[in-house]
Amino acid sequence: MNIRPLGDRVVVEPIEQEATTASGLVLPDTAKEKPQQGKVIAAGKGRLDDDGDRIEMEVKVGDTVLYAKYAGTEIKMGDKKLLIMKEADILGIVE
Repeated sequence: MNIRPLGDRVVVEPIEQEATTASGLVLPDTAKEKPQQGKVIAAGKGRLDDDGDRIEMEVKVGDTVLYAKYAGTEIKMGDKKLLIMKEADILGIVE
């Protein structure tokens, strides 16, 4: 199943952080922080301005991005957890 986001929305696959600390302790799922970095796997065409002109997206498929901690709506497709969020929730592109 594929998903195509509308407008200025993007689909991001969160990149999970390490499950162990620097000293080698394994962290349970409940102790892990929500990831704030992910890979864009789909992007909409961009939002429309007041005149009806399309404003192009700054992110593209394949970009690794940083996003707000509680941004987006979490969905599950198969065995993957994905986030759908507005482009405005993305804080930056990791280069």
